[in-house]
Amino acid sequence: MDDIVSLQVRWIQGFTNKSIEFVDNKTVCYTCGSHICFLNLETKLQSVFQGPGRGIGALTANGISGIFAFSEQKLNPSIFVYMFPELQLKNELKGTAQLDYTSLTLSDGGPYLGCCSSLPDHTIAVWNWETAEPICTQPQAGQDVISLVFNPLNWLQICALGTTAITVWNIEKSANFHILKPCVIELPATDGLFAERLVPPFHTTVCDKQSYFGPEMPPSAITGLKGDKGESIVTKLCSKPRLTPTTICWTATSELYVGCAEGFLLLVDPESLSVSVLFNPTSPDAVPDLRQNNFQGLTLNKNDLIAVGQDGVVRCLQIKGTQIDIMQTWQLEGPATTVMYSPDYETLLLSSNTGQIYALNPTQSDKIVKVLDVLSGNFVAAALSHTDKNICVSVRDSGELQLWSIDGMCLSSLSLQAEVTSLACCPIAQYAAVGTTSGNVLFIDLNVEQQPRLVHQVQLYHVPVDHLLFDQEGHYLLTGASDSHIYVLDAKPSKKFSVIGFTIAPGPILSLSTQCIRDCEQVKVLALCTGQEGKNHDGSLLTLFSLPEKDLAGPDCVDRHGSLSTHILKVSRYEVPHPLKSCVLGVSEVFAYCHRRKSLQRFQLPQDTDSVSSQQVVQLKPEQEVKGHPLGPASLVLSPHQLWLASVGRDGLIRVRETASMERYIELQCHSCRLGGVRSLTFAADSQTLLTAGFRDGSLVCTDLRIKGVDAEVNKATQHSQTMADFLKNIFSTENPVLIDLTEWRQGSQAGTETPEESELSRGAESVDVTEQDESYNSRLSAPPSHPTWLESRREAVIKEENEQYSETKKNLRKTIKELRDTIQEMMRENEKLPEIERLEQQEFNLDVEEQGRLEAMVEQEVARVRKEIEWEILAKCYLHDVLKRECWDSMKVKGRAIKAFHSELEVKNYPLKERTEKEVEELHRVQTMRKFEKAACTSSLKKSSNTTSVKEEEQREEAHTAESAAVTGSFSAQLGYSNPYIYDQFRLQTKEQRINQIVLLQDVIYRIKTAFNTEFETVHRQKVQEFNRVKDRNRHIREIMLKLDMEEKLWEPSLTNSEWPERLFTVDDSEITAEKYLTPEQKNEEERKKLEEQRRLAAKGDSCRERALDDMMDGVLEVKTEDILKMEIPPPEFVLTKPDIHWNEEEKKAYKEYEKKTKDLSEEKEKYKKLLETEMKKMQASTKDATERFDETLTKLFEKKVKCEMAIYQEELKITYLAYSVIVEEEMRNRELELKLKLEKMLAYKDEIGEEMKRHEEEVELFHETYDSIVAEDKVLDKEFRKEFFDVPTHVVDQLYKLFKRRPRVQKMRTQTDSSSSLFKDQRLCGSLAPDALGKMLKAMEELDAPENIPEGLNTSIWERFCLVRRTKVESEQKVKLKALTLAEMQAFLQRRREEDKAAQQEIKNLSDDLESLHKEKNRFLMNIMVQVLLKQGQVEVSTTDLTADYTDCVLLQRSVVEDFNREIRMLGEQKIASMVECKDFRKGIIQLEWEHKKMRMQIEDLNNKARDIQMLRLSEEQQDYLNKRDRDSRVSKQVSILEKTIAFQEKTHLQNVEHRIKKIEQLNRQAAMKAEKTTVLEQQLPNMQVTVAERRHIYEATASEENEAAKTEERHREIVQKKNLEDFARAQAEDLGFLWAELERLKMKNFPSLDQLKHN
Repeated sequence: MDDIVSLQVRWIQGFTNKSIEFVDNKTVCYTCGSHICFLNLETKLQSVFQGPGRGIGALTANGISGIFAFSEQKLNPSIFVYMFPELQLKNELKGTAQLDYTSLTLSDGGPYLGCCSSLPDHTIAVWNWETAEPICTQPQAGQDVISLVFNPLNWLQICALGTTAITVWNIEKSANFHILKPCVIELPATDGLFAERLVPPFHTTVCDKQSYFGPEMPPSAITGLKGDKGESIVTKLCSKPRLTPTTICWTATSELYVGCAEGFLLLVDPESLSVSVLFNPTSPDAVPDLRQNNFQGLTLNKNDLIAVGQDGVVRCLQIKGTQIDIMQTWQLEGPATTVMYSPDYETLLLSSNTGQIYALNPTQSDKIVKVLDVLSGNFVAAALSHTDKNICVSVRDSGELQLWSIDGMCLSSLSLQAEVTSLACCPIAQYAAVGTTSGNVLFIDLNVEQQPRLVHQVQLYHVPVDHLLFDQEGHYLLTGASDSHIYVLDAKPSKKFSVIGFTIAPGPILSLSTQCIRDCEQVKVLALCTGQEGKNHDGSLLTLFSLPEKDLAGPDCVDRHGSLSTHILKVSRYEVPHPLKSCVLGVSEVFAYCHRRKSLQRFQLPQDTDSVSSQQVVQLKPEQEVKGHPLGPASLVLSPHQLWLASVGRDGLIRVRETASMERYIELQCHSCRLGGVRSLTFAADSQTLLTAGFRDGSLVCTDLRIKGVDAEVNKATQHSQTMADFLKNIFSTENPVLIDLTEWRQGSQAGTETPEESELSRGAESVDVTEQDESYNSRLSAPPSHPTWLESRREAVIKEENEQYSETKKNLRKTIKELRDTIQEMMRENEKLPEIERLEQQEFNLDVEEQGRLEAMVEQEVARVRKEIEWEILAKCYLHDVLKRECWDSMKVKGRAIKAFHSELEVKNYPLKERTEKEVEELHRVQTMRKFEKAACTSSLKKSSNTTSVKEEEQREEAHTAESAAVTGSFSAQLGYSNPYIYDQFRLQTKEQRINQIVLLQDVIYRIKTAFNTEFETVHRQKVQEFNRVKDRNRHIREIMLKLDMEEKLWEPSLTNSEWPERLFTVDDSEITAEKYLTPEQKNEEERKKLEEQRRLAAKGDSCRERALDDMMDGVLEVKTEDILKMEIPPPEFVLTKPDIHWNEEEKKAYKEYEKKTKDLSEEKEKYKKLLETEMKKMQASTKDATERFDETLTKLFEKKVKCEMAIYQEELKITYLAYSVIVEEEMRNRELELKLKLEKMLAYKDEIGEEMKRHEEEVELFHETYDSIVAEDKVLDKEFRKEFFDVPTHVVDQLYKLFKRRPRVQKMRTQTDSSSSLFKDQRLCGSLAPDALGKMLKAMEELDAPENIPEGLNTSIWERFCLVRRTKVESEQKVKLKALTLAEMQAFLQRRREEDKAAQQEIKNLSDDLESLHKEKNRFLMNIMVQVLLKQGQVEVSTTDLTADYTDCVLLQRSVVEDFNREIRMLGEQKIASMVECKDFRKGIIQLEWEHKKMRMQIEDLNNKARDIQMLRLSEEQQDYLNKRDRDSRVSKQVSILEKTIAFQEKTHLQNVEHRIKKIEQLNRQAAMKAEKTTVLEQQLPNMQVTVAERRHIYEATASEENEAAKTEERHREIVQKKNLEDFARAQAEDLGFLWAELERLKMKNFPSLDQLKHN
């Protein structure tokens, strides 16, 4: 077919803003699918270029040279370089990329192209596209590169913009050798600050003093990652987030403007790698208008900067230093993402992600012109109108409907505000039908091309509308979806697009196609179905429907619910052997695509189908099968004239073939296979135009089917198109005006029409009783909450119509049912009153057994479902229970439990322990065995050395070692007796293996501590359980006593909690289950059987009169027990109740006295028994309290033991933590050592490589220098040979010619490239292929000097020509010398940079060696400086603790003897100081004492003087004076003696009288003593009984009120102590007062009575 038909792209539309570039001053190019579009900004004309491959990858262009380049999308892609506008291929570049290129760029300064490949090599390469040779490459350098940009002033610089960083690549050249050298730009952090490097790049300084926790290692050593990738990962994880660059722009000074997504604007200097922040949106002084701009695009405009962002404003910024001023702004309709200037800097181009391209010419006008507006997003479907207007309709996934002219111009758009899924154009009217994801079908009027409108809408599904299809003659609109319903709508606008009916396919619908048979007036519809609800990818069932063209909407064709009748809808079912993905219906044949076999198949439909029933499935076999698309699945479309079959697939190919011969086809790559290929395809009415929409490439392609010189093919297509147009012309002229007259659809129209019905239905539902609901109520309940579909509305209308038609009948039926219900309820109430033998079962009153069975089946089904869900839930919980129990309970050797005290909140828990694994046991055994060998070796060495040491020294060393080990073991485990004898000394842990072994031994110590404590815990726990059982027994006995005593007191009942007995958690009591217990039928039968057996047993036991009498009389026993005394009662005599006491005879009175005596004795016995029971009860309560208190004391001791064990465990764990940390630090140091060694090895290899390269370049420079010297010498020879060349010319003429020989035209001077990069960046003419251009310009300028008018006068023309040749030779030689000098300078500069790199590498090697040596020193110091744990008392730690933990960095651990000696010396010096102070004090005290004695004596003198003066002034009484004055002392003495004798005689007489009185008193007391003795004998006889009573009462009193008595005694004792203290204070005060009074008395005596000295003196 390809020899007569070809495919050619007419136009293409779509814009993704992936890449847009100027290709000349007025034309831009951008990618669209697998094509490149060229758009003229002035004429807005578009041209299309199709790439040679299966898609367009990266695209770039250079507007100055008119070159554009792009990469193809395939494995091992190539880069194609084309010339515009000739579209001539200049070269094909085959690089090393394996998958794709991410970015391309062209240089303004020469034929150079930069590219960056994707996975896996990420290579950045620079090509000379003229020679198709790579200049330089750098693998693994283009990770995350978004774009590459050449420096416009220097092609030797390329900027690579990445997602997180910016890298400037410098191309260094030496003659024809080029290399790439990176300069990574460190961007600031997101807060605008520059982050510091976490890992120092070079030498790491090591302090002389090590930190407390050891040396600090870099993050790479801590993580253990090695190499450059590991370091980059660590840097990313450990550093602050940096700014995200989005756009870059080179400046006129070879600097870079960088715009960031966070709104920052940066200025980067690639020379110094410095970054300055020009604009910070977070700073308070930031320009307010720029804060919302995130700098999506930047471009340079002379001295200003053009910036665009998400706010849709174009700003012209003037930057002076760090000051930014907004010079001018332009407003866009939406946000812009790209901005660039044309090569002539006249046109500013702006583009956005929403599908718009704008142009602005600031020099001519400030008006922004919209050049392109095609919107954005992926196309869902596209269709060509079948009318004479020849327009195209497309819909995007965002709901945008667009109209296109036949030339590809966008006419208008309409937003449908919904997600769309399908599209179809009507052949009989100018409208399109659109299907949505919500199940709606929208009808769009397209008569006004500039303003399409929505005229109708119908809801058909609750699922997306997958298929929309008009038949060829426009009779019907067919819809299909995944719910298997196919709706048939009238396509005529005059019928208001009414829904005719529906039919149900056997499964979800995959494709629909139609075929109009005009002879039979039928429309055949073919539906491809999956046959299964869940599998909707491909299907093997074909269903063929035959619809009549007319009278389909009659009552015989559609039932009341809208279903098409089977006698009108002729159905044929077919099945194919292989599942199909798509199919189309031809004339008596079916064309299908099988994705599984990747083939196109043709099936012939059987002609005689009348004898086949609609349910019978006919097997079809393919008549023809040809190869399909290489990448499927594919879709098929048949041309309108049925002669051509088109197929499109995910490979992006469109293939057209003749239906008669399917083997041959033509194909065209119209869409990208990497972006999903083709989504939809449609033919025009003339069968010569095809319209395709891409899957994800956002392109719409219109293709022409060109027929080469075969008129028959053209005539068939044109004739069929004309025939159809003539046939549909009348219908179109009738229906299209109706469509134009339709009003625009509003969203509230549908709701407004349906609200009255719904409200009426709701009112009807409210008025119906619950017991009288019909099926309409149930259908309303089952309606979905969203808008009802057409089918649901139809059913509602049918139900409403039936309700209205049969309302009276239903009313009568309801009345009859109500009467019947009342009758049955009355019968049921009477049945309840009947005896049980006559009573009927409740189910016998059921009249509708079938309904009951149905309801019971429904209930059973629901119960089974719920039961299954519950069983699954129980199974999941059981599985979780088993997992948790296995992991947390069964695996535990010692289960976790607790013990609580009886009388306090104290709780002690044990240590849950798992069984040691075999690996742990083997490791412990290995370590212990190793320690045994080490100790044995140490012992043998000690024995050898003991010969040279004395026994005394050895004992001293042993004692010192013992004392030292006891001081620095670091834990209490040894004191608790749980230490491991194989534990290392803390001061001898120097190797990693020893520390690991120490960790194992310490873990064993912890295990021993926990095991020993658990043993004691189990003992106490058993004691608690035993005590708990004893308390329960006592309480049970006390309850029995209280029951006998009729007492009601609350007993203290202890209980075991779940923490004390955790096994109870695994058993569930019936009381914990709140739900009613479910019994299976077998369990119910078992319960009934047990009840019957119990009843039979009781019946067999019978009624025994003897047992009943015994129970009534004596409570079932034959003897009276002591416990039954309280229940005994003595019955009174019978006459007491019948006779009054005055009529009793003697016997009766005697009998009553005996009754009273027995009653009294019984009451005394009861009282004694009660007291005995009370005593026993109190004794048991006291015993319970004592036992529980003793247990609490035991638990307190256990708690103290637990605290000590916890301390020991924490101490051991702390030691383990320190040891593990030291092992980790040692591992980090080892990682750091390996890292440094790896870097050193790499650097040495790099140094060798640089050395070899430098040596090679030195040789090349020497060789080239020799060449240069020879060329210079040759040039000088030409100068010297000038005069020899013109030896035949006169001398003056030669002189004149020599001046002309030295003369040169004025052209731009070339500068020599040196290592100074400032001149390198300022002039692009310095580099590469520009030197031949300079030579050409020089020779062109020499032609002016060689002109004949410059011939000197009198010079021959032949000599002049010879002179011109010599001069040209000289000029060429000079230019050659200059070019060689330039090249030599470049080579020398290149060599100098290599030498600098060699020096830098050497310095780096030195730094790495220093780092490695310092690390070794640090490692040795760390291994020697061991961290030990020392237990000290609080007073022995003399470190200030300002924080929670003290800092022991600058602390020293000393021996106790050193501190004691120091303290002893301090104490001695202190005593000496105190002695000197006491001596000084005593001396001062002597001085003070002498002063005091002196003062005392002066006061005594004064006092004696006062006394003498008082004696002198004393006055005496007469008696005193008489006594003093009388001289006869004998008479006075005799008188006193006589007075004394009389007094003695009177006292003797009185004494005799008193003696007589005392004798009488003694006799009286003797008589009273005799009476008391008699009473005492009587009391002694009563004393034993009283002692017993007193002992009982004292015991009762002590048992009941011991605490109160103790409190009372304590209070009384306290009062006595207080009273005694008060009395002592009072007595002391009285004594002080009395002393004072005595002193005062003495003083008064001395004052009032005269002194004997005075008298004697007188």
